[in-house]
Amino acid sequence: MVRRLRLLHTGLAVVVAAACGGGDDGPGSDASTTEAGASDVVAVAVEAQRTTLVDLWAGGTPAFGVFVPSERERGARGPDGERLPPLYTMEGAARLAETPLLAYLFLNLEPSYAAEAVAAVAAGLGDDPTAPTLLVRIPPISADGAVAAQDRAMEALAAGADGIVFPHVRSEAEARQVVEFMEAAGADVWSPTNPDGTVIAMVMIEDPGALEEAAAIADVEGYSVLACGIGSLSAALGSREAGEAGNQRVLEEAKRVGRPDMITANAQDVGQRIDEGFLGLLMSGPEADEAIRVGRTAAGR
Repeated sequence: MVRRLRLLHTGLAVVVAAACGGGDDGPGSDASTTEAGASDVVAVAVEAQRTTLVDLWAGGTPAFGVFVPSERERGARGPDGERLPPLYTMEGAARLAETPLLAYLFLNLEPSYAAEAVAAVAAGLGDDPTAPTLLVRIPPISADGAVAAQDRAMEALAAGADGIVFPHVRSEAEARQVVEFMEAAGADVWSPTNPDGTVIAMVMIEDPGALEEAAAIADVEGYSVLACGIGSLSAALGSREAGEAGNQRVLEEAKRVGRPDMITANAQDVGQRIDEGFLGLLMSGPEADEAIRVGRTAAGR
């Protein structure tokens, strides 16, 4: 059974698989539709349970999570020399769910979207609303067009995601599209104007043009989280220092409109990030648990 199933749909199959490929370092996207095609996803809203992450952020409390790790060896090749995609399993997600330090899991499907990956992780988390909240990053709207982005958001929610992360939102107009996608999905999005909402919609600013529109993007109503993709922004601006300045600007806008901001962190900088006001601290790798313990101490949790 998929946990916290929110949407019913037709036309696109979602399979709860024991193992599946597609994820954070995959070679590309396997979009089911494109800008030119008509969406064939029909969404019907169903009741959703409020997750731990929403409760923490609603109370202004820092929350800690990790990237869902691929269970395939990095760089693994198939029998014909092809690069194999990341591997996510129900068993791996179940192990993560047993870690009491985690408020959320961040499944990065931006490079290679696969609904089966969402379903596998969601099934591993089970139906317990106190299990980590599942956030799924899909490819940008600009990758394959608005129709594909909307279909992916709907499909990921149907597969068991608790929230959708929209990377490389380039403008106020695209931020409004994010809100429209979630409305079309029938998702009850948690936001300052809907404090009883249950679903998370996260907007990421990662490009110089979007940074120039940061205030206008922040002012859009109907989304949950505003964050900066500091790595992508730093690369686009030419330096980590410029990226950090942009990151701080996005943080200021998030605070101004009363939304959480998320940032990657480690044991060395997590205390600083909490002091700066970030409410989502995202860890990775074998040091993640220790970094979260340091962060929880810094946050007084």
